[in-house]
Amino acid sequence: MKFATEEELAGHHAATVRGAIEGVIGGLALSLPASWYAQRNWAYYRSLPPHLKALGIILVVGPCYAIQAERRGVEFDQSTWTGAGKAELEREERIQQARWQTLDTKAKFKEWAMHNQYKIILGSWAASMAVAGTIVMRNRYQSTPQKIVQARMWAQGLTIGVLIAAGVLTQTQRKESHDNRSVDHSWAHILEEQEKEEQENRLRDLARAGKTPASASA
Repeated sequence: MKFATEEELAGHHAATVRGAIEGVIGGLALSLPASWYAQRNWAYYRSLPPHLKALGIILVVGPCYAIQAERRGVEFDQSTWTGAGKAELEREERIQQARWQTLDTKAKFKEWAMHNQYKIILGSWAASMAVAGTIVMRNRYQSTPQKIVQARMWAQGLTIGVLIAAGVLTQTQRKESHDNRSVDHSWAHILEEQEKEEQENRLRDLARAGKTPASASA
């Protein structure tokens, strides 16, 4: 078992921080222009209190921050794999790519949805919140405080719906994993790769040892 060195831990931290910064910048690049456009062209948006506008920006920046930070951390972890571990990861990736090519469009969409369920849930929640906010703010017979209260009620109901959807998707994923579970033989493949590496190293050492006496006698 390989333990991370101080340099690798520092590199992982730096990669994660870099990803977090990229996520924040990307989220602000999306949310600030959108907020500026809505402020200039949407009277209902101008009537919102500042803290709700800030919340809308946070709802965009937060996921971008978390997703990009995690992605950079995973990329760094993968770059530190060498030898048998790297060969096993590449082998599993080839198997997954070959399996992906055999799936039809419906199966590919289902597979993608299962691997990105939280992104889909968060995106659906944000989109439904935007639609609900638009509908509420178009009501001319309510004051701004009444609209805010109604928007909060929509937010609570949508949050409960998102939690239920997350539970259903998680349970479905667990069931499919249980039905399609297979025995993990990756340890055997890693041992084979390590044995191959040892054999190559021994042959290389023998070749070097054979060349050294020959060069000395010459």
